[in-house]
Amino acid sequence: MMRPQPTRWFEIVVARDDAFIALEALASAGCVEIEWHPAAGQVDSARNAELLKDFGELARKYRPYWPAAATRLAAERRAPLDAMADALRTLAQWSAAADGAIAELQRNEARLRELRLTEDALRAMTDARFDFSQLAQASHGVIASVFALPPRAPLAVPQDVLTREALLANERLVLAVGPVASIESMARAVAEVNGRRARFPDWLQPTAAANLALVAERIAQLERSIAQQRSEIAQLAEQHRVARALGEIARATWCVEHGGAIDDGEVFARIRGWTDDRKALVRAIERCGARALVRFPPASDWPRGAHPPLTLRNPWWVKPFELFPRLVGMPGAAAADPSPLLAFTVPVIFGYMFGDIGQGAVLAAAGYLLRDRLPLLRLLVPGGIAAIAFGFVFGSAFCIEGVVHPLWVAPLEQPLPILLAPLAGGAALLTLGLAIGALESWWQGLGAHWLRADGALLATYLGVLVAFVHSLGWAVALVGVAWAIAGSRGTARGTLAALGELLEKTLQILINTVSFARVGAFALAHAGLASAVIALALASDSLVVRALVFVLGNALILVLEGLVVSIQTTRLVLFEFFTRFFQAQGREFRPLAPPPVTLEES
Repeated sequence: MMRPQPTRWFEIVVARDDAFIALEALASAGCVEIEWHPAAGQVDSARNAELLKDFGELARKYRPYWPAAATRLAAERRAPLDAMADALRTLAQWSAAADGAIAELQRNEARLRELRLTEDALRAMTDARFDFSQLAQASHGVIASVFALPPRAPLAVPQDVLTREALLANERLVLAVGPVASIESMARAVAEVNGRRARFPDWLQPTAAANLALVAERIAQLERSIAQQRSEIAQLAEQHRVARALGEIARATWCVEHGGAIDDGEVFARIRGWTDDRKALVRAIERCGARALVRFPPASDWPRGAHPPLTLRNPWWVKPFELFPRLVGMPGAAAADPSPLLAFTVPVIFGYMFGDIGQGAVLAAAGYLLRDRLPLLRLLVPGGIAAIAFGFVFGSAFCIEGVVHPLWVAPLEQPLPILLAPLAGGAALLTLGLAIGALESWWQGLGAHWLRADGALLATYLGVLVAFVHSLGWAVALVGVAWAIAGSRGTARGTLAALGELLEKTLQILINTVSFARVGAFALAHAGLASAVIALALASDSLVVRALVFVLGNALILVLEGLVVSIQTTRLVLFEFFTRFFQAQGREFRPLAPPPVTLEES
């Protein structure tokens, strides 16, 4: 559990016709990383490009009228491009049958948009005294139109055009009457600002009030016609199995894109790569029904120069903390995975800075409820539980002190212990980091090198720490200095270089240790904010105001400090602790992306 686990090399020999069935099953299982090959000969690139072009033309015209693609398909032993060609023929047949209904639907939708714009204009101009019936019957080169455009969009009105405007919630309506050329000029200007235009129908009555009922009736008729036409188009899609055809195209496209995963032959094909779960791989091949043989050769038979990708294998309660090493990279095969240690360290650091029983409970509940929507928030569950524990330690519940007697000290009453405790914890954590570095050197067969390079640093660092409480620590530090000199080349230059390097590293790790004082500082800041919230609440004589200040103050602390404390915890882990040992030299295992459809088992 403390080391990344290497994956296993696999080789699958499969009947050529079953190659894509096997590949899709492996991708769906999510347990393989494929060794890619040039796809020459596997996919006819010219034919593929032609088929994709045909699909693009159909999609540009008909996509709004297609149903959702099928997500479950039966495994079939045929070439992906043949399946795509058959699916395109199905779409072409459907489009020929549905063209008439689609054209009529588009005309009705255009009429509906115009009528709704007319309705908006009539509602905005119910107090107008002119005769609306004359607008659609204008003659002698004069026409009327209504335009809708964004409220602040500029619109130049020709001098020979009469207008009346009305402001709606999100747009401006302009009724314009004038010569044809001038109205068309206004229409082009409205189109440039993403506006709309409608001509008045010839069946309008003189008054706006009388017309609203007529327009509502025509709108209802159009909506019924549109619903009927959409139902007809959907029935044609079901008859021609358009959803299945779209699923076949998505599946074939995926197979073409991943054709380089298959080393193709005349009779057999070969799929090779890495797996992190041998049993899952075998189950996937067995369930898909592909005629295949699976082999897991020993390392001696792996390709020359092959380096297996690595995976982190931790229990479920450690998984969320894999976030921290993954922010830096995958540890090498002979490096340590710090995730199990972080499962204890991170909540303690977070909870110490956020010590409050009530607020910790809110954080833990939020992390649990949102764990599936945003997996990152799962870290709030252990962090919130730790905050609850430190709330008992500091005696704070929803910013109120005294409700729970502190098990240790109240932060604002005794700030010095609050600051010193994180320093001691940080020193212990950094010492542990040096010890992990020694363990990694031992795994790599470099134990002697670590003794010469970092053994002296560990002794000197521990000596300086002990010296703060006992003078014996200086003797330990001198042992570290002597250790560094003994590990030098024996020359004056080598001795000075060793001492200079020891001094630099010691000062650096001491500075790292002091950085942990921020944990105590933020704990005091949290206590100070809590005290301020309670003081503001008590400053009012109104119970309503007190409750409002109390709730809003706690909410502000949860949001503001939750963000700040999370950032500081991440910083201490990545820049103070990881620098002691972490080596991001490994290659992460990346499973093959699953196909867009699910294959039904044979």
